[in-house]
Amino acid sequence: MKEYCKEGSVLFGSVIKWIILASLTGLIVGGATTFFLKLLDFSVRHVRELPFKYYLLLPFAIFTSIFLIRTFAKDAEGHGTEKVLEAIHKKEGKIDIFVVPIKLLTTIITISFGGSAGKEGPSAQIGAGIMSFISQKLKLSKEERKKLIICGISAGFGAVFGTPVAAAIFAIEVLFVGSILYEVLLPSFISSIVAIKIAKYFGIPYHFFNIEVPTIHGDFLYIQTILAGMCFALVGFLLIYTLKNMEHISSKFKHKPYLKALLASLFIIFIALIFGEESLGLGTNTMYAMLEGETKFWYTPILKIITTATTLSFGGSGGILTPVFVIGAGTGSFIGKLFNSSTAFFAALGLVSLLAGACNTPLSAIMLSIELFGMQIAPYSGIATTIAFVLIGHRSVYPTQILAMKKTASFDIELGKEIKESSIINYWNRNKKKVEAKVLNVKLGEDNETKE
Repeated sequence: MKEYCKEGSVLFGSVIKWIILASLTGLIVGGATTFFLKLLDFSVRHVRELPFKYYLLLPFAIFTSIFLIRTFAKDAEGHGTEKVLEAIHKKEGKIDIFVVPIKLLTTIITISFGGSAGKEGPSAQIGAGIMSFISQKLKLSKEERKKLIICGISAGFGAVFGTPVAAAIFAIEVLFVGSILYEVLLPSFISSIVAIKIAKYFGIPYHFFNIEVPTIHGDFLYIQTILAGMCFALVGFLLIYTLKNMEHISSKFKHKPYLKALLASLFIIFIALIFGEESLGLGTNTMYAMLEGETKFWYTPILKIITTATTLSFGGSGGILTPVFVIGAGTGSFIGKLFNSSTAFFAALGLVSLLAGACNTPLSAIMLSIELFGMQIAPYSGIATTIAFVLIGHRSVYPTQILAMKKTASFDIELGKEIKESSIINYWNRNKKKVEAKVLNVKLGEDNETKE
């Protein structure tokens, strides 16, 4: 009994401590994210009122983004969540505080003038940067600092999308593929809930949809859902492949950052002039239209993949999740049209399935489907998201995720390392070297026999 009381008092103290810290995180990050979102909305609205095509100023925007990042905070480059994962896994949760204002400015500039990026990554990075700074001032331990940063991710995600459960699960699921940090579950929930309440108080709007499940005879809808999940995995693979190759091309201009920014900007401007503006900026209006049943061209998600990969790889700043949502919704809308079924239903499935596959976060994707679209979609989103998660393989838009599981026992992929180090390509390379070594040993053995 004495031991139980002692253990209980320690656990009670820990719960109270993290309720306070998580609430503080929600207040601070919720306020900072609200400020960022309002500033972004203000900037986008006023830039759109220019007397000429606003995206013609995209070269200026990316030039400015590159200059600010190179001068003041190099970690503000690219999509924010990836940098937070890197800080947690490699830097003991330490994030330069200058990342916060620079990420805020560069993201607003990039998106306002047509760069294709999201607002959730910067919100997570801003929240994580602030909480990293506060944790160091409070002299918290390395483990506590990491937990507080995860709360910052949850609060940032939640304040952007208004989905507390999905935000909390995403923050503890995104770090490891196949493993969840249960020890951060409570503070992650609290921080996301408090951040959303702060954002709502200051007038941040959230969009929810009552998606109806199509009435199809028998189990045919489940078959369609399975086929759709396979298609979502293919599109997720295309997104990851394009991002990786764009980054490879960008690396060839390592010493000419402004030249690559100019070429990328001109390429995006060319796409906008030929195909229209739907693949630029956040793309949320396009996504909302598809979730309400409006159909777009079949190439809409492909263009969004190209403009997003180009923007983030060639100097622009922003997140990756909002484009993932737009690409997934666009793919699903097209699939729904092919099936002669509800385009809104399949757009909703596509949105969450691409999140599950491209980001390796199936649980948060299922929770997001319930919070955004209603409980009735859960059985179908569960099937589609899981299929996309498995079929996309050991890949991710976040290459610094730690691989904690194999998606199949058929491959001897090394666990405990980053995805980029434990990828299937490395598996094939290792096997190739083993085969070459065996062949070499056989030849050496034959040569020795001949000599004898």
